Amino acid sequence: MCLCISFQDINWDYVLVCKPTSSDSPEEQKRQHYISVLLKKGFKTKKVRDGKVTFYGVRAPTDIFHKYVRLLHNPDKGHTSIESPVSPTSRIRIVHFILHNTAILFRGKEEKLQDLIKTQVFEAAFPLHTRKDQTREGLKKKWARWRDIIYVQPIEEIRAYYGEKVALYFAWLGWYTIMLLYAAVVGLIVFFYGFVHFDNSQISQEICTANNTLMCPLCDQNCPYWPLSDTCTYAKVTHLFDNEGTVFFAMFMAVWATVFLELWKRARANTVSGWNLYNWDEDEEELALELINDPECTIKKHEHSYWRSMAVLLGAAVVIAVLIGIAQALVIYRVVVTVSFVRSSWEFLREHANTAAVMSGAVLHYLTIVIMTKVNRVIAGYLCNLEKPRTFTERENSFTTKVFTFQFVTHFSSLFYVAFFLGRINGYPGNYVRIAGQWRLEECHPSGCITDLFIQMCVIMVLKQTLSNCVEYLSPYFSYKWRLMKDRRCRVHGEDGSEDSAAECWRTNYRLGAVHVFSLFDEFLEMVIQYSFTTIFVAAFPLAPVLAFLNNVLEIRLDAIKMTCLQRRFVPRKANDIGIWLQVLEAVGVLAVITNGLVIAVTSDFIPRLIYLYVYGPCANGNTEGINCLSGYVDSSLSVFYTKDFEDLTQVSRSLYTNVTECRYRDYRSAADYSFSTQFWHIFAARLGFLIVFEHVAVCIKFVAALFVPDIPQRVENYNLDMKKQHLLEELRYKAHTCVTYTPNMSYSSPH
Repeated sequence: MCLCISFQDINWDYVLVCKPTSSDSPEEQKRQHYISVLLKKGFKTKKVRDGKVTFYGVRAPTDIFHKYVRLLHNPDKGHTSIESPVSPTSRIRIVHFILHNTAILFRGKEEKLQDLIKTQVFEAAFPLHTRKDQTREGLKKKWARWRDIIYVQPIEEIRAYYGEKVALYFAWLGWYTIMLLYAAVVGLIVFFYGFVHFDNSQISQEICTANNTLMCPLCDQNCPYWPLSDTCTYAKVTHLFDNEGTVFFAMFMAVWATVFLELWKRARANTVSGWNLYNWDEDEEELALELINDPECTIKKHEHSYWRSMAVLLGAAVVIAVLIGIAQALVIYRVVVTVSFVRSSWEFLREHANTAAVMSGAVLHYLTIVIMTKVNRVIAGYLCNLEKPRTFTERENSFTTKVFTFQFVTHFSSLFYVAFFLGRINGYPGNYVRIAGQWRLEECHPSGCITDLFIQMCVIMVLKQTLSNCVEYLSPYFSYKWRLMKDRRCRVHGEDGSEDSAAECWRTNYRLGAVHVFSLFDEFLEMVIQYSFTTIFVAAFPLAPVLAFLNNVLEIRLDAIKMTCLQRRFVPRKANDIGIWLQVLEAVGVLAVITNGLVIAVTSDFIPRLIYLYVYGPCANGNTEGINCLSGYVDSSLSVFYTKDFEDLTQVSRSLYTNVTECRYRDYRSAADYSFSTQFWHIFAARLGFLIVFEHVAVCIKFVAALFVPDIPQRVENYNLDMKKQHLLEELRYKAHTCVTYTPNMSYSSPH
């Protein structure tokens, strides 16, 4: 439920907050110097103190907004009022730009507002929420409430209060959530298909009855032989996600990702068609604001340096290498704890050592994600500074690319190992690949590696969405409550010491949670990482769209309540699309096609089952009557190892089984010399062929879908055509009027 905050309707554009200091302190001198520069520019200021902090209200002169209208030809036409020639969001954006680009010279050093905040001259600077703003009150009643969770978002009202960029974020998030519903339904159908056949899978039945099939020990020191039937439940769970529906769902999601983006382009065009932003130029607006702030300013030029670019690429490569190294450290962790769990005195832990190691590794992976998220942001910011971007959008695009790349590697490097390397580079009994010559690498379960991938994804996705939402909402909520309780008995006083009730709303805004220039970036990043989880390994986790859909339904209202009731007001920014995030989403869609093809071809047992079905199984000769065509598949997927060939490092516990001469392990190798068998090469060729066919078909479908769905609806194109015609007619009438008013002077000067 939204917190009730009473703001007084005042006409101040911005508020600066500082801690009281002595009059002769450098901080106070800088503060007064900065305020004096604002006064010279025509700004009005008001100082209010309450003992703990001091507030400076700032109001901009009207002439800077008239200059903005003249320079940019009235960009807010139709959204202004009698009191102001620009819209409220443009007013805040203009004041924000001027305040943050007003510099003072103190002891030979130039400092701007952001520098003053870093050095504690000012504690904070923010625009104000106002109590009587009808738009905000409407958002609180129609948007920032849990009871409105199923209703369409008021995008136009969001734009009117928070600006186009925030409005486009929520429009995109709403569209993404609607499209997730279709993917979630198909994912549930695939999951329930596997659930219906939970006990009927021939492979599961063979594993559950394989009491006499002894598997090779899972570790080197005192690990026993174990019957394959011990993994009966694991095999049944595997069939939930590794069945005939997996291929269909992977292909469906490849098409879904393309259709989602193409339809979003159309939805975006519909949304922004009435915003008059198709011809909006960020460079032109920023130049206009710089000239309004200082007509004699030196325009910052575009810069590019190959040396700086090389330094940035090298720095990014080092960061990625470190992140991959962290993923390898997680592999070592799972190897070591698997051995520890197998030797445990707790029977349950010993029997489920591999699953416990994977789950604990997933939790540890989540913790590294939390830590590295903060580190990645700092490094990305430093690399962006090296590039020296000219505009805010250039900086944001550069920052977005770097942070997303680092975050993607952080989130997915471990998953890529589990999906494509686990159990494939570990060797075989008698010739294991070892870490430091001691610990064996992990092995896949006899029923496949896809369940390990599912566990890893499930743990990370559930933890990330649950904990992130709790922290994202509860942290500002309790922080606000704490500040409210702490300041309950304080009174605000003006410079003359009298109580200033009109300035109480400044403190009320000050109590709210702080926002920064990349606050909206954080929301986008969270959703795009979730989109990556939903599409990239969806073949191994068909429930990912379901979890994403449920999360997003809550996320929209959580963000609405947080932004409207718990946080200070965002600085509105203009935009006509979601920027570089669209290119990021398209890149993720292409990667999803490749990855899901690899999951089916390499991680899943879909191809080995097909090869057995048509080449090596009982139905290979065409006789299918009264026979399950996968009968004997498990036995064919296990190779034989003679115990006499064990390495010296392997010490087998013989407490349960004695006189064992051979054991089984998951691979396709000859029992004579342990070389790859003919069946292995058949499967390898089939996997490669399937991967090529799957990806080409999926890419063709994506291309046809993108070609079939126009980016801009005809209605919007026709509307834009009419607007261009109207604009040209206005220009024509203006020119004609100019010529008419100039004609008498020409007649007067004529010799006739």
